[in-house]
Amino acid sequence: MEFVLYEAKDKIAAITLNRPEARNAQNKQLLDELDACWTKAAEDEDVRVIVLKANGKHFSSGHDISVRPGEKPPVDLKTQGLAGIFHYERVRFLGYSRKWRDVPKPSIAAVQGACIAGGLMLCWPCDLIVAAEDAFFSDPVVRLGIGGVEYHGHTWEFGARKAKELLFTASRFDAREAHRLGMVNRVVPTEKLEEETFALARQIAEMHPFALAQAKRMVNSTLDIMGQYTALQACFDVHTTGHGNALSISGMPMLMDLEGMKKAQK
Repeated sequence: MEFVLYEAKDKIAAITLNRPEARNAQNKQLLDELDACWTKAAEDEDVRVIVLKANGKHFSSGHDISVRPGEKPPVDLKTQGLAGIFHYERVRFLGYSRKWRDVPKPSIAAVQGACIAGGLMLCWPCDLIVAAEDAFFSDPVVRLGIGGVEYHGHTWEFGARKAKELLFTASRFDAREAHRLGMVNRVVPTEKLEEETFALARQIAEMHPFALAQAKRMVNSTLDIMGQYTALQACFDVHTTGHGNALSISGMPMLMDLEGMKKAQK
């Protein structure tokens, strides 16, 4: 694999985003490789805990919105239109994130630097989040004329009023604020992020695997009974209307404040 690394030992699978030169921005290839790694970890009977981490200064700057000469876009708007966008995002954005969330093994995201927009859709499916002191979290997608990323976990992660603040202002929360709000489990010195994350993973890996799976299922089922699954599906449909509005106005997949979005991703 080119953009994602995988290693499993001592009951822990380490999945590493490995596109640091692009701040681990997510293109189709990275997402498909990432999903393959999650699947591999889920099917490995020797793996009890999954750690998702990233090489470089930043966890992930979100979806790759750059355009490279000669690169084929994931959706052909002329022939597929809104239906193509809907299918692509339903599978690779909402679908992958929900699939990872439901893997019956504990997972920990180790986050440093920027975790922006689509980056949230990588760490939110994890059961625990350990953040470096330099980490920050943001969803500035309103700048693109859309109400938030496809896996719309904001209300569940931050609470309603803080979710609105994050979205309305396209601002960011640092690691300490994210911890205070309950989204982050632990904040650690940046240079100790990997050490502290794997220490936690080793502690969890000593537990009985079936009991871990039961505990995870109980908590996730409770969230779904409270409406999380239905809310995520409904929010994704609303998200798609943003693309539809942009297509009707400009023929583009998004209403572009691209310069503002690129600044927010740095």
